[in-house]
Amino acid sequence: MTAPAETATAPFRLFDLRVVRARRLGRSLARVTFGGFGDEDLSSFAAGGRDQSLSLFLPRPGQDAPVLPAADDAGGWWGAYRALPEDVRAVMRSYTVRAQRREPDGSHVLDIDFALHDDGGPACRWAGSARTGDRVAVFGPAVADNTAVRFRPPVGTDSVVIWADETALPAAAAILEWLPVGTPARVFLSVPHDEDRLPLATEAAAEVTWLRGESALDSVRAGVLPGSCPYVWIAGEAGQVRALRRHFVGERGVERGRVTFVGYWRRGRTEDELRAAA
Repeated sequence: MTAPAETATAPFRLFDLRVVRARRLGRSLARVTFGGFGDEDLSSFAAGGRDQSLSLFLPRPGQDAPVLPAADDAGGWWGAYRALPEDVRAVMRSYTVRAQRREPDGSHVLDIDFALHDDGGPACRWAGSARTGDRVAVFGPAVADNTAVRFRPPVGTDSVVIWADETALPAAAAILEWLPVGTPARVFLSVPHDEDRLPLATEAAAEVTWLRGESALDSVRAGVLPGSCPYVWIAGEAGQVRALRRHFVGERGVERGRVTFVGYWRRGRTEDELRAAA
């Protein structure tokens, strides 16, 4: 997800949010539901579904709200954010919009699912202790057709193949909900614990294989792909994503333009280190 100073081609903006509720979904998965804070009612937040991503800004320990530059700091928002002292400026992490909806009381909310690990970073720790009323900010879409939606099957696609680990499970689940009725889909989902195998809603003709500890490459290599012109979406740990992409392009002969691959994280590296190296 790009920072506010880099959004000339896509209409995103900052939204001030508060935690409405938080609950565990599985042993290592938690869902936090956010609503607007103050005058922000989220009615202008326009998620495009599928793997819609956003930038989540979290307060540092001891802060009541994330410390950010003014939203109207035209042309220099990102620089202003980076200029803030590292131990003061908000923690920024990229996440998927799991769902957006209107509650029975008429309020607009959105869900973000978090993968929780014992050795997780600040976002993981924050999500594990999130409480109603906690404040955050997100840099997210103001229109549904935006560049932070990467799942885009090309014309002529007759089937879908998905691989995701637990960090990309929210996006994979949202994609399955979005797929048209009867779409042939082969889905591989890798999670650390059996309790993380969540119910999946879809009207696609999806064959889902849950993996736990098995080699992602070996499992996918042994699978039979649906259709004759598949679109492949791979997301999760960067090393596994690269290996799977090589498999689909080099071994399966899938056209490069029909493979979308996203490294959500890299083993042994933090998101801050990855951004600094980019």
